[in-house]
Amino acid sequence: MFSKVITAGIRGVQGFEVVTETDSSQGFPSFNMVGALSKEAREARFRVSTALKNSGFSLKPKKYTVNLSPAGIYKEGTGFDLSIAVSILESEGTVKNDVAEIIRNYAFIGELGLDGEIKPVRGVLPMAAELFRQGVRGIVTAASNSGEAALAGIGDVIGIENLRELIRGLESTEAFAKLRRAGSPESTFNDKGYDVDFSEVKGQAYLKRAVEIAAAGNHNILISGPAGAGKTMLCSRIPTILPALTREEDLKISEIYSICGMLPKGRPLLGKRPFRAPHHSITPAALAGGGANAVPGELSLASKGVLFLDEFPLFSRNTIEILRQPLESKKITVTRLKGVYEYPADFLFAAAMNSCPCGHYPDRSRCRCTEAQIRNYRSGLSKPIMDRIDILASARTPSFEELSSKEKGESSEKIRARVEETRERQRRRMEKMTGDSRTVFLNGELGSAMTERLCCIGGEEESFLKEVFYKKGLSARLYHKILKLSRTIADMEGCERIGKAH
Repeated sequence: MFSKVITAGIRGVQGFEVVTETDSSQGFPSFNMVGALSKEAREARFRVSTALKNSGFSLKPKKYTVNLSPAGIYKEGTGFDLSIAVSILESEGTVKNDVAEIIRNYAFIGELGLDGEIKPVRGVLPMAAELFRQGVRGIVTAASNSGEAALAGIGDVIGIENLRELIRGLESTEAFAKLRRAGSPESTFNDKGYDVDFSEVKGQAYLKRAVEIAAAGNHNILISGPAGAGKTMLCSRIPTILPALTREEDLKISEIYSICGMLPKGRPLLGKRPFRAPHHSITPAALAGGGANAVPGELSLASKGVLFLDEFPLFSRNTIEILRQPLESKKITVTRLKGVYEYPADFLFAAAMNSCPCGHYPDRSRCRCTEAQIRNYRSGLSKPIMDRIDILASARTPSFEELSSKEKGESSEKIRARVEETRERQRRRMEKMTGDSRTVFLNGELGSAMTERLCCIGGEEESFLKEVFYKKGLSARLYHKILKLSRTIADMEGCERIGKAH
């Protein structure tokens, strides 16, 4: 007999619908799988046959042919196991016609243990989202994956612990209805917020101002200065002053973490803006994404949050140069042997570096670095990369009085309120100009044409900027960067026009 069961796979950061087709016929006993499958997907025949046997159903001595369609798309992972098992049960007549008619609009996603346990798999959230978009009525998956699937859309989600439980539920329509009721997931999401706050930062009023401007306009920032000045401490608190994630943003970033298997335990959504701080030994592939199994990299994991590179000059030049495209386009395209993948890379970029290799410059009583050593230390930071960083701020070592003060600084909550107000001004201006509330760019994301339209300056300001342009030998990118930063500072002060002070 022939049967079809719906399941799903992952390509890049998106799910796609897969149909498991099974044909069981007389012939030399065999179990063949086709459909452009990875090694772990092809090994499903061993997991499925053993799981069925240990769940009370043994395969008959027949010729089984399983095809995962569309056969032209490469399929990875172990999430197809459950659909293959259900498809075999249906082809053997174990699933009655009335039940088969019901489950035709259901998708089955999960890995099978040899004892019949249904195990969780990565990427259920984006897979479920795509399946619901395609009109699937419900999804049957591992109980620990059901919370993710339930967030993806309006439809039935049935969480199952083992294959034996599912086989009993497919015996009749009444049994399946009972299974639906028992397997409906409950929401247990709880956001605990951040463990750090800006009030813990002593002194550094200048750097706090720079970081607030960066957050308000989504500007990239690089902080340099002596070791121990608090550069890392400040940058790690940037997510706490960014506006809370919208539901749509949370779902998008949670899909990426779901694919990577990095969602917090017991939480189907990430719930807060990510902060990624990879070590300077990271490889270009790990930063950009891709690899043998084509998974998102650190650039994508930082989307809607902050990517922080500490000790910026110590990263390899090849790794740093990867930032060129995503810092402007907010996405990265990775070409590999198995396909071309487009990953999101919409993050606020923050970096920190010492003034010299030893970290004591400009204190010459302690710094013994030569001018050549300092130049070599900074040589990995090319002009194109530096041009893409809007704010360059210098840190200083806090004084004893600042560090010993018992007075707490301004809290993240107060700073975040100002950031949200500034971003709202930008949103209203963009909506007024475009007439489309969905197309909203923050000042740091404006292209050159949009910058010239939104960042108009008067005669006095133009003369001043012209003088600076020629005296400093600015590039076109630096010219537009100054205008965008000035627009953000004016927005923070509630000014409609950009002034010379801004």
